[in-house]
Amino acid sequence: MARFRRRTCIILLLFILFICSIMMALKTLRPDRAGFGDPFGLGLLPELQQRTVLLDNKQNSLNRVQGDTVTRVTNLHSIAVNTMKASMPPVNKLEEELSSPNYNFHIFYYSWFGNPQFDGKYIHWNHPLLPHWDPKIANNYPKGRHNPPEDIGANFYPELGSYSSKDPSVIEAHMKQMRSASTGVIVLSWYPPGMADENGEPTDDLVPVILDYAHKYNLKVTFHIEPYKDRDDRSMYHNVKYIIDKYGSHPAFYRHKTSTGRFLPMFYVYDSYVTIPEIWANLLTASGSQTIRNTPYDALFIALLVEERHKHDIHRSGFDGMYTYFATNGFSYGSSHHNWASLKAFCDSNNLMFIPSVGPGYIDTSIRPWNNHNTRNRVNGKYYETAFSAALLVRPEIISITSFNEWHEGTQIEKAVPKRTGQVVYLDYKPHKPNVYLEITQKWSEKYRKEQEQWLM
Repeated sequence: MARFRRRTCIILLLFILFICSIMMALKTLRPDRAGFGDPFGLGLLPELQQRTVLLDNKQNSLNRVQGDTVTRVTNLHSIAVNTMKASMPPVNKLEEELSSPNYNFHIFYYSWFGNPQFDGKYIHWNHPLLPHWDPKIANNYPKGRHNPPEDIGANFYPELGSYSSKDPSVIEAHMKQMRSASTGVIVLSWYPPGMADENGEPTDDLVPVILDYAHKYNLKVTFHIEPYKDRDDRSMYHNVKYIIDKYGSHPAFYRHKTSTGRFLPMFYVYDSYVTIPEIWANLLTASGSQTIRNTPYDALFIALLVEERHKHDIHRSGFDGMYTYFATNGFSYGSSHHNWASLKAFCDSNNLMFIPSVGPGYIDTSIRPWNNHNTRNRVNGKYYETAFSAALLVRPEIISITSFNEWHEGTQIEKAVPKRTGQVVYLDYKPHKPNVYLEITQKWSEKYRKEQEQWLM
């Protein structure tokens, strides 16, 4: 019995020595500078990495606002951050591992924002409060306009702050986000040179820069023709010619492959219904007086469908398809998910494209305080996923997304952050991260790709 106990003690002692030797060996594999709480290995955590990027973005915005004094602080901060990053082992950065673009996912994009650093003033972030058309109702709501940067014309607050669409770092960040979401085609809001919406400034001079950055991320750009003053068949012909002549040779300029094998530009035409079908037919039918068909400027023209009757007008006008734009299920006939199957059937029987528009939600009470009844809660992403599910059921050739950055109407999937200032408390994406809607888009882009393969079999 005593001999058995001695043997057991010896075995136990040897086992302890073995464990100690392993621990000493592992300790030698650890970097010398990695003390408790140091960032060794933390770069592998996606959420921490995203916070590091957010810190860099916020510091860049602060630098633009506060000038040279802050530049010195920024440089010190950058040195500290770079030193910290240098101490980490090399890791595959998720921001660099971008999903492949899906050219059947089109996303509406707005380049109308401005700030004093790049534009000399705030543009669009200071959006006015729009009055209700009924004076009796209008009197019950506040008037005036927003006062950026703390008070902006939106219910959410951008991670990039009240940015300028002219800021190259902003344009690049946007391209990176859209590419990470596995979208492929940017549908750029466009007015002719020298023209703009009533709250904005002309933006056509930004198109070359947007095309260049889009090309860098292997994205394509098409145009969302806004309802500029006196838009008709003649002005549309000249403006389409202008766009194709000036931008058509750029590698990022989008051309869609048709069923006949042709590669044609595509133009979305917002509020197309305000022009009568006879005027559109002059431009879009082969026998029209201003026909663009079978010319070097022929293209695919996609009309906005709001009411059910518009589908017949769109067909008579000579359009090539229709889209629904609004991210408010139930707001209009076109934006109501349960009508998409019948619209797709109509389009199929008339050789038209049906492009449903999906969105993450809708809220515009920061600029239309009386419009609560049209708010669509995001339900932590469920509303967006429901819209995607409804779109895939009709097997569309293209899905459009409303929007990347229409902040006024709360349809953006761009990164947003929590913010509270004075009496304003902005909505945010919690409990999820700022990029949650980019991730949802990427998930459905992949799902669409897989299901489309089954449709075509």
